[in-house]
Amino acid sequence: MLDISMPEMNGLEATRQIKTALPNTEVLVLTMHENEHFVGDLLRAGALGYLLKSDAALSITAAVEALCVHKPYFTGKAARTILEVYLEKQRENAEMAPTPDQVTMREREIIQLLAEGRSNKSVSALLGISTKTVETHRAAVMRKLGLRSLAELVRYAIRNRIMEA
Repeated sequence: MLDISMPEMNGLEATRQIKTALPNTEVLVLTMHENEHFVGDLLRAGALGYLLKSDAALSITAAVEALCVHKPYFTGKAARTILEVYLEKQRENAEMAPTPDQVTMREREIIQLLAEGRSNKSVSALLGISTKTVETHRAAVMRKLGLRSLAELVRYAIRNRIMEA
């Protein structure tokens, strides 16, 4: 159990050193800081619990018990902070991620057929277009969606319900 603000070595560095020296040791941070940067930095350093001093009277026993069995523990305020950061990251990722509606109907058809395991030649015969056109559509889809392989294209098709798993 440690605090972020300690003499000689801060809690973040102490957490790093503890986890490096004793990887199976769990670290519980007991602090007055509810700053999202502290929470994130400490979690990345290996802390498994984050308890605000204002919540300690009600939660310290539960926190220690949870860490003794290698389970995470966060008080309501810390958990809320973690959740808010997580949701913000999700929103940012969603804004940056390509959406299925960025794909044309023809591209969607080609994605489905390729994801089903058909070759470019087979897709061209089924759709009545040239193999070169299939290749052009496939390249455009891969570029639009930031995909690098057919496996990634198949995962995209499944996640976006273009085809069933």
